[in-house]
Amino acid sequence: MINEIVKAFLEEKDLGDRLTIHRESIDTVEHAAQQIGCTEPEIAKTLSFVVDDKPVVVVMAGDGRVNSSKFKAKFHTKPHMIPRDQVQEIIGFQPGGVCPFAVPKNIPIWLDVSMKRFEYVHPAGGNEFTSVKITPDELEKVSGAEGWVDVCKGWDEAGE
Repeated sequence: MINEIVKAFLEEKDLGDRLTIHRESIDTVEHAAQQIGCTEPEIAKTLSFVVDDKPVVVVMAGDGRVNSSKFKAKFHTKPHMIPRDQVQEIIGFQPGGVCPFAVPKNIPIWLDVSMKRFEYVHPAGGNEFTSVKITPDELEKVSGAEGWVDVCKGWDEAGE
């Protein structure tokens, strides 16, 4: 059960061997950590928002939560997630499998600094049964990310 588009994307970047198929769903941070065998914070959750009537993807650590004031400072609007029933049509992946790989080129991808504390993070691989083991630096390069942002709370020692 592999997303062939993501598989081809990763193989083109010499990262095809990082794709792992799981027997059970990794549709939540908790399920993903159990299936992968890592901590919940090491799960790289990929969320999709609407900014200026356009989609934007933000990838953050599994223990991060969007901080409205930080998000607004960066994107000049309050965080509004794309409605669940529209995610696949807009981003190209079903909720639970949204990933920062092979995203339509007109959709900017941002990476939250909450992931920089880990050697490896584990985003989904295009569906709810696959994940990718990748370093934050590799993720930045391979995803074509616009850059790093600080839009989360709850993950750092200060709890901000």
